[in-house]
Amino acid sequence: MNNLLLLWARHETEVRRWLLSRAPAAQEVDDILQDVFLKALRQGAGLEQVEHPRAWLFEVARNTLTDRLRVGARQVPLPDDIEQLALPEVAVDSVDALAQACLPRVLDELDAQDREAIELCDLQGMDQATYALSQNISLSAAKSRIQRARKRMRERMTVACQVRFDDAGHVSDFVPRSSSISGAG
Repeated sequence: MNNLLLLWARHETEVRRWLLSRAPAAQEVDDILQDVFLKALRQGAGLEQVEHPRAWLFEVARNTLTDRLRVGARQVPLPDDIEQLALPEVAVDSVDALAQACLPRVLDELDAQDREAIELCDLQGMDQATYALSQNISLSAAKSRIQRARKRMRERMTVACQVRFDDAGHVSDFVPRSSSISGAG
């Protein structure tokens, strides 16, 4: 912890300046800087093994900024009348019924590594960085593993439960394996 505080004291101003020159909005720099500090804090004793801590800190800052820019690019402003818009109940009912009727079976059919990734990250809400640490793999490897597990699960559910999707990619209907009755209208 002391090494982290020393590293942070030496380079925070420099990292802040670097972020200010690259961030799309100056008001986001403090948030990004906080994320960088938290990521460094999560390294714990692993920070001791970092050969070039300053370079590592800048790499974390660059990756954090890149992640923030990606998220910002995918965000779409919500309409002012969002509260008046109703979600189609069929889609919610379909997903709930699918989760109850097919998900447990499909999870059992996945290999142990895929099942663990889905259960920890998607069902229990573990973030990908924590998952990476728990598996002793890099964050990049963890993200790839989780994406592959999700893809295999989706493929398996599509076949096993005859899941159908609407034009927006949402579950619209399915047929449980044990029955020919559809999950939703």
